[in-house]
This record gives sequence, C-alpha cells and structure tokens, in this order.
Amino acid sequence: MKKEKIILTGDRPTGKLHIGHYVGSLKRRVELQNSGAYDKTFIFIADAQALTDNIDNPEKVRQNVIEVALDYLACGLDPEKSTIFIQSQIPELCELTFYYMDLVTVSRLQRNPTVKTEIQMRNFEASIPVGFFTYPISQAADITAFRATIVPVGEDQKPMLEQTNEIVRRFNHIYGETLVEPEILLPEKTACCRLPGTDGKAKMSKSLGNCIYLSDTADEVRQKIMSMYTDPGHIHVQDPGKVEGNTVFTYLDAFCLPEHFSRYLPEYPSLEELKAHYQRGGLGDMKVKKFLNAILQEELEPIRKRRKEFEKDIPSIYKMLQEGCMKARETAAKTLDDVRRAMKINYFEDQALIEEQARRYRGE
Repeated sequence: MKKEKIILTGDRPTGKLHIGHYVGSLKRRVELQNSGAYDKTFIFIADAQALTDNIDNPEKVRQNVIEVALDYLACGLDPEKSTIFIQSQIPELCELTFYYMDLVTVSRLQRNPTVKTEIQMRNFEASIPVGFFTYPISQAADITAFRATIVPVGEDQKPMLEQTNEIVRRFNHIYGETLVEPEILLPEKTACCRLPGTDGKAKMSKSLGNCIYLSDTADEVRQKIMSMYTDPGHIHVQDPGKVEGNTVFTYLDAFCLPEHFSRYLPEYPSLEELKAHYQRGGLGDMKVKKFLNAILQEELEPIRKRRKEFEKDIPSIYKMLQEGCMKARETAAKTLDDVRRAMKINYFEDQALIEEQARRYRGE
C-alpha cells in the first residue's frame, strides 16, 4: 500500500505572527498545501505548549489563538485543504506525551540545543518548569499523532525533529513498527532559516520587540524598516559598507526577487550588483531601505487585505477551528489506539487476553 504523504506544523499563540514566521515556514506551508503533492496537511495552534512558559498569563494565550488563526487564513492556509486545529483540544496528545516520557532521559533533554537556548532566553536556569523542559516530547506527540512524514519548520527546530525521530525509533524497537519517522523540510533560501530582528539581534522575537508583524499597517512596516540596524561603520554615503550582519541585506536575501529591480530599482541588474556598490561605497542606507520597503509592502499588502476581510466574521473562524479540532481528534485517536495496542494496554479490546485469562483461572 502506498505510504501517505502528510504535513504537520504549527505555531505558539504568544502573539501575532511576524515575517520571520512567514519566510521561515508559513509561506512554504501555503505553497505545499496548494501543490497537490500531499495527501493531508495538519496545521495546529500550539496553545498547550505556549502555556508551558505563560502559565500565569492564560489570557495572553487565549487572546492570541484567534490572532494566529487570522494570520494563517490571511496568508492563504485554506481549511478546505488543511486541517487547522488547536493543540489543547486534542487530549490524545497528552496521553501520547505521557507514554513517550518513558523513552527519553533527563540528560538527553538537557543536551537538546533548542531547549538550552530557549531556557537561557527565558532566564529559566534556576527553576525550569517541567512542562517547558519536556516540550520536545510533547512535540513528538504532536508529530506522530498525525503520522506526519514532512514537518516544514525553521532551522532552529532541527534538534526537535531529531529528538522526535529518536523517540519513534525507540518506540518501534521496543513495541514493533507503529510510529512514522518524519523528515524536516527547511526553507529553500538560507536567509529564511533564521531571520534576525530589526535591531540586528540574532532572532526576531515578540518578547524583544524587534518584529515586523504580518498584520502591521503600511506605515508601521515603513517605520520599522527605516529604523533598521545596518552597518554602524557606514556613516557617510561614500563610506564602504558591510553586507554581512547588515539586517537590511539579510532581509533582501530573504525577500528580493529579480523582478523587483525592474519595478523598484531599475538602475541595478541584480542584488549582487547592489551589494557590490554598497561594499565599495557610494550607496546610502536610505536608498536600500526604501527598496526593501517597496518589496515588503508588495508582499504584505494582500495579506493585510485578506486579514481585514476575515476579521469581519470572527464567529466563523472559531467554527472553522472547532471543525478542525474534531477532524484532528479522529486521526489522533486512531494513532493512540495503535500505540495502546502495541504497548499491550488495550485491555478491554483484547478479547484473546480476556479468554486466555479466563481459561487460566478455570485451570484449562
């Protein structure tokens, strides 16, 4: 029988989505959804995972579920083609996480580079919430519950996928072939893997306030671009400038296409020529920023317009999410049944076990 090709990915609802999410994963999800190459696509809003470091502020998570849903729809995710659901509404995921915990050691979790980085960012070194510490196991439950074969994410999530595959292999080794091992799908452009913040920090982060949100107005986007970190040594136009570590050029690497030059900067044939001029001097930051602004406005304007339309009927968004949850539960429940059967904890469904025990106690 042909193996199904299944996509699963999602986002934590701790705020509106930004362009780092967009180029890192979201834009690709829409392309994959529309490609016709995949049998099923599951997109989830990871509210339970968001609570692991927001347990004292559930309203923040609650309010941002709808924000993420609106961003999904505005970017082109289609509930007719993708199952969009909320993580906490699928209780089967909790049970799978509980079983998988027995397959992972504390020391292995401590070595996970993504977990280590996230712990440092949140200053959790002294007191790590257990739920946060074990969220790679929860992610494994999310992925395996839907038998995902492809997980499109940013490069920073590679250690999480490696951890998932370790759990899959260990489970299958102990209990027999039950779970599906997924593959990671990274952005095609290297610059999209980890888009820096507008301030030049290593990562665009809602908590650092260095994001350009998908829902930002045209004026907000322009203001953020104009204040963007460039090369601190490029003081005068005639000064040679650096493109490495220059946030404006990193964004151009992620978003710029050849046709953008004919539309917005016809005096340059390519991005390489623009970089070369900047490096030798004679090209000001403002001109490059205006070029980037034109490109981002072109990319974001259709998203903004679609979002405004979806905002007019919020009850229908919740209905869509509810229907997605019901559909997702059906799939997760089937996987959980297989896991219970493999682990021999399906007591009331195993008629052979019941009859065997009955014969044994009858002395037969």
